[in-house]
Amino acid sequence: MNTQAPLARRQFLQRSSAATAAAVAAPWLSRAAGANERINIGIIGTGGRNGALMGEILNLAAKHNVQVTAVCDVWKKNLHAAAARVQQKAGETPREFTRFQELLALKEVDAVVIATPDFAHGPMLVAALKAGKDVYIEKPMSIELAPANEALDLARTHKRVVQAGTQYRSDGKHRAAAKLLATGVLGQISRISVEMNFNQARWIRDFADCKEADVDWDAFLMGLPQRPFDARLLRQWQLFRFTSNGISGLWMSHYSDIVHLIMNAKYPADVVAHGGTYVWKDGREHTDTFHALLNYPEGFLFSWGMALGNSAGTHFSVHGTKGTMDMHKWIYSSEGGTGDKIPETKLEPEPGPTHMENWLQCLRTRQRPNADIQFGHQHAVATMMAAAALETGRRQKWDAAKREIVAG
Repeated sequence: MNTQAPLARRQFLQRSSAATAAAVAAPWLSRAAGANERINIGIIGTGGRNGALMGEILNLAAKHNVQVTAVCDVWKKNLHAAAARVQQKAGETPREFTRFQELLALKEVDAVVIATPDFAHGPMLVAALKAGKDVYIEKPMSIELAPANEALDLARTHKRVVQAGTQYRSDGKHRAAAKLLATGVLGQISRISVEMNFNQARWIRDFADCKEADVDWDAFLMGLPQRPFDARLLRQWQLFRFTSNGISGLWMSHYSDIVHLIMNAKYPADVVAHGGTYVWKDGREHTDTFHALLNYPEGFLFSWGMALGNSAGTHFSVHGTKGTMDMHKWIYSSEGGTGDKIPETKLEPEPGPTHMENWLQCLRTRQRPNADIQFGHQHAVATMMAAAALETGRRQKWDAAKREIVAG
């Protein structure tokens, strides 16, 4: 596929900003819902990921007095299945849409959950905030910087509750690790290393049953340059530059966010990356093997690597002068070489609600959720920098004053 995706997305964002604002303009909502007032939620994208998120909402609906009242998907098979699931579980039939703008225009919808192909995250988030909605936005929050910056500003100006879908922020052991590391138990931390390996084609989704007549293709393209209907692009969008920025956004987003959490870090100072397609010669446009090095002004190096042709699993270690923490075995011990002896100690998880429940709670309290949009902006910038470094072969730097990514 000849996608020319970066230019196409920039043109799309420039064209769509004013149009989207006009299409979904709504009064700003600033009130906190009363304890006895139902919160109505819309679901945008009803595939596998949002199917799981919607399931959580349906299970928590009675406890938090919330209801799924509208669903949206460009593929009618998924759309109708989601509506039927809500009706069966909640006893109410939600409204159905193939165009997300129509769902956002519903005044009765208070909040939305967005879990679509990655290229749509940023523009849909901006549109939802302009429509006055609170948002749960899947990771990566955006694969383009302009909508990420705009969304952060909108959320802060209009006091919207935005939860990024980096759910490890609500995981008890990751929160406990952050609390422990803040005590300095490992001494000076200079390096964090994460490596993911799996050797299965988990991105392969069957598209034989995905027919053009059942898809709102223009809605899927979202203003990007017209192209013929392509069921594989719709179902296996992770593989292509037209619809994602590859391993960086798809996978590194989770781990860059956790590094930010446990190190109380914000944005990388600079990033380099390399990779290639060595195993999966399946027409993909993104690498199957990727390695990025992120240098942080807080004084440490984050090494991220991923291979789709090996099954060694995930390794996540934090290296300090007094010891090392294994973030997957949840133990820390003395391996730093300073002479200090730290016994091998297991980490106990911090109690707390799930990621989705944390967001539902904050819809009423109006507090900032665990993965607030500021943290979403930070993980998005880190993953965009890594993707750009890989694509261009040049080091990428973060200009914090201008909120720009620059090569150099």
